[in-house]
This record gives sequence, structure tokens and C-alpha cells, in this order.
Amino acid sequence: MQAGDFPRTATIARRLDVLAHTGSTNADLLASVAGQPDAYPHLSVLVTDDQRSGRGRLDRTWTAPAGAALAISVLVRVPHLPSDQRGWVPLIAGAAMTLAIRGQFAPDVPVDSSRVALKWPNDVLIDGAKVCGILSQVVPGQPDAIVVGAGVNTRMTPAQLPVPTATSLAIAGADVDLDRLLADYLRGLDRMLQTAVSAAGAANVRAEIQRLCGTLGRDVRVMLPDDRVLEGTAAGLDDVGRLVVAVGGESVPVAAGDVIHVR
Repeated sequence: MQAGDFPRTATIARRLDVLAHTGSTNADLLASVAGQPDAYPHLSVLVTDDQRSGRGRLDRTWTAPAGAALAISVLVRVPHLPSDQRGWVPLIAGAAMTLAIRGQFAPDVPVDSSRVALKWPNDVLIDGAKVCGILSQVVPGQPDAIVVGAGVNTRMTPAQLPVPTATSLAIAGADVDLDRLLADYLRGLDRMLQTAVSAAGAANVRAEIQRLCGTLGRDVRVMLPDDRVLEGTAAGLDDVGRLVVAVGGESVPVAAGDVIHVR
């Protein structure tokens, strides 16, 4: 891979670095921004199709054969987004990626929320199987700078899937146009972040995320960080992006946890 493979992306990204391979795009970009903040403006992008030591949420490993997945890290600078609203950033990224992945299907293929959907907090599913995971990390010492990492299974074959509950663009019958995928993702990510700055805009972004979220309205089992299990119905998202689970007559907000769609 090289920068010339991403002409559309290059018109949107403020800085684009394409690597033949690396350990972790998130780790690389975090270190670079921490060391040279002025060299990395909003929408600086680091991308590779050969990431060898990637990490996911809850410090899980994320690996894929070379050429089978795209690892993307994007620096977003959000000084005008209130600090209590920054929990929406991973959800915004997930929503932007959901739209970008829908755009990989042919125009005559229906791809509404029953086919391609956001799973709270920031996975993207195709036909109920995970095609993308997202991890957001604040740059040390720079609270307004967030590195958003995304791993998309692009050309992975069934034999290469890490778990039976995963899938790839190729398996799902989508196009695998990496430049268009990345450009569409960046465009959607920046649009929603800019819109969310105002109160009215933030309400519109939240409504858009809720429309894209396939978790809402479903019976769920949530594995909480303290090993407790919460079972109920995903009723909505609260003002800071937490999943609200209806358990009996009680509404329980969940800030972090592994969600299983029961039906």
C-alpha cells in the first residue's frame, strides 16, 4: 500500500500516512501526536493493511492476515465539543463507519439497519456478524485530541475469520474499494463531529446514531466490567451516549460492557 492508492482520501485527510506494515496504528499515531502535536492537524490519518499488534477494547488483541483487513487511525481535535459530550465520539465514529460500509454495496442491494448496523458501543455488523471494531484513545496531555482506531475486515476469507461471529466485506458480497471506504468514513466522521458542536446539531447527530444502531429495541445480555451480567431490553441512549437497558421496571445506564444481542 502507498499514498497513491488513496486519491479520494487525500482530498479529505489533513495528513495521510500509509504504512506497508506496523505493529499498531493507534499506538503509532498516539506517540507521534504526543511528540509533535503541531505536525498532526485534525483528520490526520494513519492506515495500513498489515497491522501486526493491534489492540481492541478491553485490551484485547486484534490481528488479521496481511491484506485481509484495513487498520485506520484518525486524529480528531474536538476543542469545541463539551467534555461531557465526548463519550459520543466513539459512537459517532461507529455511525460514520456504518454509513461508509453501507456505501460499499452495489446501489441495487438493500442495506438498511437490518443488514448493516451499528452495535453499541462501536462495532459495525453485517448480517449480525462483526465486520469492524473501533477503539478511541485520548492523546496523553492533550484532552482535546482523540485518536480513533478502526479495524475493518475487508478481504478476509471464511477460513481467516478470527471467530465464527465475524465477517468481512468480501464474504458479505460488498465491494472492497479501500479508498472510497476511507474517504466516506472520514467525511461522515468530520460531518457529525462538526454538527455536534451546537445543541441543536448534537440532537440531530444523536438521532442519526439511534437510527443506525441495531442494538436499540433488542433484548440484550450485557457483560459488565465487574463481571456482573445485565439482561433486559436496550431501550435507548442517554445524554452522554450510555446504553439504557430496561430491566423490569428499572432503567439502567451502561457506560461500558460487552453486549450480546439475544434476538
